[in-house]
Amino acid sequence: MAITRLGPNQDITAAKIAGTINFKNLIINGDMFIAQRGTSATGLTGNGYAIDRFRHQITSAGTWTITQSTDVPTGQGFTYSQKLDCTTADASLGASDRIRMMQRIEGNTLQSLKFGTSNAESITISFWVKSNKTGTYSWSANNDQNTKLISASYTIDSANTWEKKTLTFAGTDSPSIGIDNTSFLQCSWWLGTGSTYSGGTYRSTWTTLANSDEAAGQTVNLADNTANEWFITGVQLEADTSASDFEFLPYDVNLQRCQRYYEILQATDTYDTILATWNRNTSDMGATLNYKVIKRAEPSFSFSSGNTFRMNTATGDHTASSISSSNPTIYTAQINIIASGTPLTAGQAGYINMENGNGDAIIRMDAEL
Repeated sequence: MAITRLGPNQDITAAKIAGTINFKNLIINGDMFIAQRGTSATGLTGNGYAIDRFRHQITSAGTWTITQSTDVPTGQGFTYSQKLDCTTADASLGASDRIRMMQRIEGNTLQSLKFGTSNAESITISFWVKSNKTGTYSWSANNDQNTKLISASYTIDSANTWEKKTLTFAGTDSPSIGIDNTSFLQCSWWLGTGSTYSGGTYRSTWTTLANSDEAAGQTVNLADNTANEWFITGVQLEADTSASDFEFLPYDVNLQRCQRYYEILQATDTYDTILATWNRNTSDMGATLNYKVIKRAEPSFSFSSGNTFRMNTATGDHTASSISSSNPTIYTAQINIIASGTPLTAGQAGYINMENGNGDAIIRMDAEL
């Protein structure tokens, strides 16, 4: 297999012109290389993200650990896979119980598919998968209006063996997917579900969505034993009637694509300086945070505790009591830091430190679909 990579002195524009990188893969982070939230998440029983851009949905289907694993197909060029490990089993799923892995692809990314026209492109999804549990699994895709669906089965034939799976579907001339930042195509890998989602028939063409057809022939319940695990990597969705070799992107490009949806600032050393500030008054310090990448939408913010941040001005070094955000746009947000007491002098300039020595200082920006 030919592995597509940039040389050390080859820039991305030149590579694209030369045909080395065509950005044919509509999936972001399909090689599981970017894990801004951390390389392991434990005790998972609901919805969320571990590896960037891949969302897990767990509804009364056991407890799980998701990790960025170094177990990968031999000789294919991959460094990481995503591993789901069942830690509390549920051998009898209720009708609406389910566990699946998903990625929602932004409408702005999907224009090349020409959906909603008579020239709609066929799509092919390919991925490498491995599990100790053989049997029939399901993959599906639906639009954000939940009006159209395609679905199919794939079989893990050999236990604990990497296998490449490929599914192809014709395009659809109705409806279109909005070319904007809110519409999306949702791709799902089903790992277990009850009859609500598995009682119907697979859809080889785009037809009206029915929940029972999303995982119609699913026989595997990966949640039925704590010995069960499932790995995936090399995920690629492209406009074609067959699968091509996985398109590897440079690390910085892959990271920036992920940061459109999620960005994290985290202390890597004691007293990392992150923002220039000004004192609004004797207790309130303000700053403008410029994101590394323009966000898909105005992000929501979350922070570690206030005392993991330090306020530095001409009057000295002060521990913050709280930190918050305001007035977010897709480009910037205001950061508000409150001191204990009134140690500041209004109008003075300063800066914020992320005090790693007093706990992990973290700012999270979330603009996921």
